[in-house]
Order: sequence, then structure tokens, then C-alpha cells
Amino acid sequence: MQTRSATAPSAATGSKHFLDRALHPQSVAIIGASNNTERISGRALHYLKSAGFEGRIYPVNPKRSTVQGLPAFASVTDLPESADIALICLGAAHLLDAVNECADAGIGTAVIFAAGFAETGAKGRAAQRELEAVAAQRGVRLFGPNCLGVMNSSIGFMGTFSSAFDGGLPKPGGVAIVSQSGAYGGHLAYLCRRRNLGVSYWMSTGNESDIDVAECIDWLARQDDVSVILAYAEGVTDGARFTSALENARSRHIPIVFMKVGQSAIGARAAQSHTDSLAGEDAVFDAVLRQYGAYRATTTQEQIDVAYACSRGVYPAERSLGVVTVSGGFGVQLCDAAGRHNLDVAPLPEAGQEKLRQINPMGSDNNPCDTTANWLNDTSLITQTLEVMYAEGGYSSIVAALTMLPDTPAFGDQVRQAITAGTADFFDRPTVLCMEARTSVITAYEDDGFLVYDDSERAVKALSALSFFVEAWGRHTHDVDTIESSDSLGDRALSEFESRLRLEAAGLPMLPSALVTSSDELSEATQAIPAPYAIKIVSAEIAHKTEIGGVVLNVADAASAEAARCAIVDRVSVAAPDALIDGVLITAMAPEGIEVIIGTTNDPVFGPVTVVGLGGTEAELYGDIAMRIGRIDTTQAHEMISETRMSALLDGFRGHPGGDRQALVRAIVAVSSFADAHADELGSVEINPLRVLPPGQGAFALDALVIPSTVRNAT
Repeated sequence: MQTRSATAPSAATGSKHFLDRALHPQSVAIIGASNNTERISGRALHYLKSAGFEGRIYPVNPKRSTVQGLPAFASVTDLPESADIALICLGAAHLLDAVNECADAGIGTAVIFAAGFAETGAKGRAAQRELEAVAAQRGVRLFGPNCLGVMNSSIGFMGTFSSAFDGGLPKPGGVAIVSQSGAYGGHLAYLCRRRNLGVSYWMSTGNESDIDVAECIDWLARQDDVSVILAYAEGVTDGARFTSALENARSRHIPIVFMKVGQSAIGARAAQSHTDSLAGEDAVFDAVLRQYGAYRATTTQEQIDVAYACSRGVYPAERSLGVVTVSGGFGVQLCDAAGRHNLDVAPLPEAGQEKLRQINPMGSDNNPCDTTANWLNDTSLITQTLEVMYAEGGYSSIVAALTMLPDTPAFGDQVRQAITAGTADFFDRPTVLCMEARTSVITAYEDDGFLVYDDSERAVKALSALSFFVEAWGRHTHDVDTIESSDSLGDRALSEFESRLRLEAAGLPMLPSALVTSSDELSEATQAIPAPYAIKIVSAEIAHKTEIGGVVLNVADAASAEAARCAIVDRVSVAAPDALIDGVLITAMAPEGIEVIIGTTNDPVFGPVTVVGLGGTEAELYGDIAMRIGRIDTTQAHEMISETRMSALLDGFRGHPGGDRQALVRAIVAVSSFADAHADELGSVEINPLRVLPPGQGAFALDALVIPSTVRNAT
């Protein structure tokens, strides 16, 4: 795929992004426009007319003088002006000519609806590559092929034939949608309309021969009328462009709610180590989204729920949650959900409890607060309860479970007035209402500024997502310079000893050790290294030393060390007679501590990916790991540790002496820096385990392996 950079608009130069013209067109050419509004080639024109597009529409059809009542042109080169964007409604066989004609006519962006390209196999991929090459050479930017088009509802620009808009055109609003799958993107737009969410921009990228989801996200995040971006992708091919787009949105406090599905071929790799098993393609993508502040939804409903919450632009300052109900059972349900989604249902301070007792002696006086049915006799009770919960509890958000009561003719209007009055001074934070009601009732509450959900789990999960964004936006951007290393890893396998030397030079702490090849060298080493010892065979050709008797631990003294050395050499010569042996490694035994794995694998899309978790197989078994891409600084290393249960062990869980957190941080930074410095030639690094000693006593790598990419790719 040929990639072309599209530099973001510069405030200093006033330069204009090509998507500014494409998504705010004053003129649109429709190549292959049909008079039949039921055909793909006629639907886009029909939508443009129905939406009241504010610009000029130029149907291009050499066989007709008019199309759907508009004058038609034989070619785009015959238009009275250079259109801002072209919608190409032609079969694959005619696309090359159409792209060339667009270039001749000065049209810089085209949308290609036609399928039959890379998604169909080798022949289609070849045709798509040819299309890419022609467009790149002629300077025409492409959406698609195999996409459903683009939209800007604020100006009536409906450059699409998607059936998602048959039932009604979207109203403008703060939601923007970008999707590799046009059908899924259309489904999101349909659901947004049902949820009363306005959608200003809608972009489908299809096969992404040129314009991809990342480029669209980057542009959308810069638009003043976008408050939340819904994104869908099955894979990413340009990791740097993708992370740059996410960081642009994060820095501008634009939430991205992402749906990522599938296992793309670009991320396939053999699981050669624990690190590779942990850092699978989907796990890496998940970590990238989290690292750059994009929220990953697991269901379409969750995507809409979170976008709905974000669309109001009101976010909680922290994760404290107040709960108000009309029944105790709903309070328990909401507290359970809050626990699952890391929201803090903190107790109400005593002063607040006393006020609740005075207001409603029959209700509960804490958080959650059950008002009971008593407030039906006096709806001011709910007003006062909400005021106390917010003012005295200081909660960053409140969720109120109201069942179907807001919909009842007898109490509905009074309930709404009471809730509005009770929260009037606190519209700087989200108030969520869980209830069932007619659409008109729900819309009235939404117009008053409330979020309405019909399920407590979904409501709490959406609030947690709002907190996720606040936390992501508050993180400092860590600009860490890339390190270049002149010390090449080479193109052969490295032994453990060679790996240790390279990593120790990069700052990874190691225990005293020596490579020995004779009795005399061993004797000299035992005088410098304190007993007891660990003794291992050293060979780049032996991956699993323990299985062939190549490791002896807790060797008490020099004499025992010599015996162990001889025994190891004898066993290995039988088990691996053809292996090239460098010698035997003698190392001081490490004191007891917490065993941690630190690994880096070189992802084909995102580059070095560093993983941290408990050592051995536990990280892989429980998935209790933290992951980051790129070079990691000390702040990020601390964040990684805090994301795992290992953090509790370091603090001294249940009588455990704890661990040297600072030493672990330094080790993470060292491994990450080494990987970054050798990114172009590194396959993977694995430290398993790193033994973390009690606080103040340091940490030491007990086993280390560096695999160059040439070796890794050959296996």
C-alpha cells in the first residue's frame, strides 16, 4: 500500500487540510449518476437533494442530458468548475479512467463505492494496487474502494448510498462516526438517531487504499463541532499515524469510543516466549487504545451508551458515586455494578446523614440512599435528598433508580420538577436516571440535561467510561527521545551471556557472574563471586537449558561448583551433541523476592511493546499484565506496575515484606530503552524472572534473552 502523509492544518501558516474541502464541499460531482433513485448510482444524488445540500451538484452521465432533474455532464472535465469531491458510481473496470479524469479536472478527493478489490483475493489486490498507484501519481486522495461514502449533515452533504439513512436523515450533532465497515458505520448512525444523538460527520473508509481510519480520526478531532468520535476497525497498518491521531484527540479532550474486531494478518506471530503469548495482536491493540486514552467498547450497545454519555460534554471530576433509589434492591444492584466498574460508593459524611434523617425519617441516611415510597406523598423529599447527596457527599456523579415512576400520569410532572430542582446547582457533573418511560418523557429529561438509561449496569458502565476519559486527559504527555544505538545485535542468535552483557550495559541490574570454560577460570570466578552459586550451560543453540540438565542451583562452594560444571558439560554433550557451547555461566544465587517478567516484543505495526507482570507462567495464566508501546519513562513504568495485582505484593500484601518498586521501575525503563534503541533489528527481549528484593535492596535479572529480528523471523 502506498501511503501519503496528510499534514494537519497549521495555525501558523493557515494551510488547509484536504478533508476540509472534501467534508465541507461547495460542489459535488457524481460520476455515473443514475436517474433511478433505487440504484446505488442514484441514491447518493437522491440523498443530496433530499437533505437540501447547500452546494452545487453536478451529475456526470454521458448518456443523459439530465439526471433526477439536474443538468448532466458527459465528463468531469466538462464541469463549469473543479468540484470539491467526486462520488464515483462506476464498476471496477472504469475506475482508472475516472480517477485520471478527476485529476485532469482538478478534483482532489474521490469516493469509490465499487467493490471487487482487495477483499476478493489476489486478483482484486493487484487491481487495488494499480488503482492506488494511479491515484497517488495523479494526486487524488481516495476513500475506498468498497466503501459507502461520507457525510456532513450540518450542510446536507450526503455522499453515500447507505440504506441506514432511508428511514430518515441524521440531525447535526456532536457525534462523528468513522468506520472501515460502511455497513457497521451505517448501523451506528441508525442507532444514534434512535438514541436521539445528532451525527454531524460520517465517514466509511472501506479497503483503505489511501485514506484510513487514523487519518479521519486525526481530522475529526480538530473539528469544533465534534464532541465524541465513534470508530470501528478490523486492523491498522500504520501504527505511527494511528497513535498520532489518538494522541491528537486525547490532547484536545475529544473522547474516542472504539470497536476493534478480528485478528489481522499483520499482527500474526509465532508464540516463541511468554512475552509473545502475552503480547498478541489484539492485546497490543487494546493496550494502545488504553495508553492513548481511547475507550474500547466490547459491544455495539456499549459504544452507543458511552457516546451518549459523552455527547453532553459533562464529566465527573473523580470516581465517587452517589446512589439514590426508591427501593433498596435497586441500591444494592447499583452498588454491585459500581464495584465491577471501579466507581467509589463512598459513605455520606455524618453531617449529611443527619440531614437525611431529618428530611425523611422513613428513608435511609447513607449512600446508597433509599428514599422509600414516602416521597410520593411529598416530592420535595427527592429534591432535598439530591441536594444533600451532592452538597454534603461531594459526589462527582449521582445515579438515581426511579423505576417507571417518571412515566406515571399521577406523578410524572412532579417527579421531573423535583429532580430538576434538586440538581439545579450541580449541572457541572453528570446525573444519571435509571428508568423506563415513553420516548417523549425521556426526551424531556434529556432536554433538561440528564442522562437516561433503562438498565443500571449500562448506566454505571457509561459513568465509568466518562471517568476513564477524564483520567486519560489528565495524564501528562511523555515526550521521550528515541535512542539510537551503534552497537548492532547482528544476525545470529545471542546466548544468555551475550544477552546479559548487552542488557546490563543498558542499565538492567544483574548479579555478579562470569563465563568460564575451564577449571582455572571457574576457580578464579568463585573467588570473586559470593556463594551459593547458580551454574548454567551457555549456548545460543540451546533454548531450554533445564530440560537437558544444563542448570544446577544452590551450589554451596567452589569444589561443588567444579563438580557441577563437569556434570553439566557431560549431560549437555549427550543431550545436544551438535550444539556450539560457549562455556558455563556461574552466577551468585539471588535472595528471595518477588518474581516479575519484563518482556519486549517488536510488533509489526506499533514497534516495541513492553509487557510487565508476575514472573513464570502466572502472567500468561491470569492475564494480569500491563503493556505499553514505545520507550517508557519512569512515570509510565509506575503506572504499569499500579495496573497489576503485583502492585499489592510490592506494598507488602498479607505480611509479605514487599518489593523495591523503584528498582523495578528502573528495570522496566532500561528494558524499554534497550528495545527502543534497537527497534529496527530487535525481535524480542525477555527477562523471566526479574527478582525484586525487599524495599531498598534492588532487583536483579535471573534469566535474560535477546532475540534479533533476523533470528526470530527465521524460526
